[in-house]
Amino acid sequence: MARLVVPQQNQLSFSPLASSLSDFSGTRLQTQIQFRRKAWQPKGFHVSASSTKKILIMGGTRFIGVFLSRLLVKEGHQVTLFTRGKAPITQQLPGESDSDFSDFSSKIKHLKGDRKDYDFVKSSLSAEGFDVVYDINGREAEEVEPIIEALPNLEQFIYCSSAGVYLKSDLLPHAEVDAVDPKSRHKGKLETESLLQSKDVNWTSIRPVYIYGPLNYNPVEEWFFHRLKAGRPIPIPGSGIQITQLGHVKDLATVFVQVLGNDKASKQVFNIAGDKYVTFDGLARACAKAGGFPEPEIIHYNPKDFDFGKKKPFPFRDQHFFASVDKAKSVLGWEPEFGFVEGLADSYNLDFGRGTFRKEADFSTDDIILGKSLVSV
Repeated sequence: MARLVVPQQNQLSFSPLASSLSDFSGTRLQTQIQFRRKAWQPKGFHVSASSTKKILIMGGTRFIGVFLSRLLVKEGHQVTLFTRGKAPITQQLPGESDSDFSDFSSKIKHLKGDRKDYDFVKSSLSAEGFDVVYDINGREAEEVEPIIEALPNLEQFIYCSSAGVYLKSDLLPHAEVDAVDPKSRHKGKLETESLLQSKDVNWTSIRPVYIYGPLNYNPVEEWFFHRLKAGRPIPIPGSGIQITQLGHVKDLATVFVQVLGNDKASKQVFNIAGDKYVTFDGLARACAKAGGFPEPEIIHYNPKDFDFGKKKPFPFRDQHFFASVDKAKSVLGWEPEFGFVEGLADSYNLDFGRGTFRKEADFSTDDIILGKSLVSV
């Protein structure tokens, strides 16, 4: 059900998908989505003793790196996390067996330091002599140059970039050859890709769209789950037919492993996300279905009619934003393991549904939209 509060002005002219996403609505709503109960174990990775690598992950304790490091350790690689040491290096994941966690914890290594202390980065990495670097949390090119200088024999530098580097366009989905925006808020990642291109280094860059899944520190699916749990309407800007795209963190971790030592990935950029696009309204209904909630009431509003101050009333760009993953499929043979609703169910059941989340619910902007005073839940 949807209720229009304020009509949206200046709708984008791009034609949305023909599908009405009826799979997420109507009486077919299930009380609970079935999800994978077996341990997460992507297929197709076989590492011989001679091909094991000494790998450094810049970051690795928050989200993407948590899942990536487990895959790499499971495949026999020697993995070191470079962090400031403010967060535990290991944490047992929901659904992870005690034996698997113990095995992982006994093998993961830690290098404590600040990546912006470039002298320390050069000296410590040079002493260790890593074969491969995964840069998960790099934001600026100047943070990457010391790593490359410290490792002259580096075999591969694998970078987590962002699809946010693309120049806004009426022609979608974004492809890897599309124009980029040097003024985007991700310009540091774009400059890092340019740096890698200019250096004599074997690099691969991965450009995710929106990432979701257990432990997500960005309020993507969690934003919807908070409102669904509280039984509140879900405020969505505009018409709700804006199209976006999400990719499961475990599928992202899988492709990070697939590019390791892969000649086809040398000096290449790959978009990564789920292979389905979804409207904002469809996303709200998919989150409800994944968590076993009733179909939500959706409120459409015009953001220009409200002053939210510095608060962000909605977790997505208010525009069409999605990318083609055809290159990753054709060149790497990568396929996302998780369907969309199934992936949201995996996130819900292994995280929010267990009572864990990163940010407390904040409905203050919702109440502005709904014309209500702030209420406590």
